[in-house]
Amino acid sequence: MNVLKEQYELVKQTRKVLFHFCEKMEQEDYLKEVDGYGWGSIRNLHVHVAECYQSWIGRFALETGEPKVKASDVTDVNEMRTLFERVDQLVFRFLDGYDERFDEKISRKVSWQEEEEELSPLWLLTHTITHEFHHKGQIVTLARALGYEPVDTDLLTPSDINCYLDYPEKG
Repeated sequence: MNVLKEQYELVKQTRKVLFHFCEKMEQEDYLKEVDGYGWGSIRNLHVHVAECYQSWIGRFALETGEPKVKASDVTDVNEMRTLFERVDQLVFRFLDGYDERFDEKISRKVSWQEEEEELSPLWLLTHTITHEFHHKGQIVTLARALGYEPVDTDLLTPSDINCYLDYPEKG
């Protein structure tokens, strides 16, 4: 068993529940820019999370040339699911590529500083997952401010996951 792959599968399950919740929202609310919330809209927060995975896992660790995703290129939850399917493929490629080498150091340049950054694959995965959960909390808070009652999106227990198995992968 690859523990980190199993961990990421748990992350994907909670994301699936959040996407299902977002599909029940009015489309304009998913896209609505609200002052006082980081990144402005639920859609923008989702894109920011995907971009974090693409930046650290893709461009930094795997040195992909993948361009940044623009929020305006994603207009609904189904398109966001498609974006995250690409993120998932990237993460599993990363996990396969660094299998058994998660303490190895990767030194690369990052765009906002002059010196190279030295990070381990374990740090990169931990950062991207905790970053997603941080912004998931913001998404739920923003949804509540828009008048919705969000479902529980914390890390789900196996019995909770079983309740959501029938959720469609795409609406």
